[in-house]
Amino acid sequence: MAVKVLILEDNPVARSFLARVVRESFSDAQQVVEAADLETARRHIALTGGAQGLHGTDPFKLMLVDLELPDGNGMELLAELVHYPAIKIVTTLYSDDDHLYPALQCGADGYLLKEDRFEVLVEELQKIVRGQPPLSPAIARRLLAHFRRLPGSEGPITDPGFLTTTGGTVISRPVPLDPVPETERLTPRESEVLTYLSKGFTIKEIASLMGIKWFTVNDHIKSIYKKLNVSSRAEAAVLASKQGLV
Repeated sequence: MAVKVLILEDNPVARSFLARVVRESFSDAQQVVEAADLETARRHIALTGGAQGLHGTDPFKLMLVDLELPDGNGMELLAELVHYPAIKIVTTLYSDDDHLYPALQCGADGYLLKEDRFEVLVEELQKIVRGQPPLSPAIARRLLAHFRRLPGSEGPITDPGFLTTTGGTVISRPVPLDPVPETERLTPRESEVLTYLSKGFTIKEIASLMGIKWFTVNDHIKSIYKKLNVSSRAEAAVLASKQGLV
């Protein structure tokens, strides 16, 4: 499978990691183009025919799209490229419904978590050749659990987590959840990182203890600060202790 790939990722270490995953996944000739923001990605896409993929030369066959970027959200690009003839895969740290289902609705053909092991990501990307959607194991389990919640009937699906188009096609949408305080929405991974932070471990030490990349720890910390509305590890540790999060 000859592959021309666009990697949209603002973290340079993560970009390099994903590029290695791509090169390991496909043995045929390939060209990997990297972009750190939406503007740069759009310029590269314009050279291959624009959002419709028309009148360009050598269009991208595969796109790996991060969600949170310096100049916007990767879902914006997915929505723009719904008719672009490429396989579009979200590569992110977010495994929650608020990111997963909107991304799929915007046209993502797969959803991979950057914190997965190198070998797992390679295996998932190789599924493309076999016509299977690349999904991180945790995401596949989440989707399966979502479908298992559907009422068993042979009639039209009326579950609030689904939309039916006029042509009868069923697409998923997230089931609304009761709002919860931001300080209670840390993922298990984020809670683990926060626990280590509160004990004074460095980012590299946390990465070693958790068996993940240091840039993944850094991304977790940014997410923790955002959710807790703090700007330092000391503030995060104090607030987490008060809220009983660690």
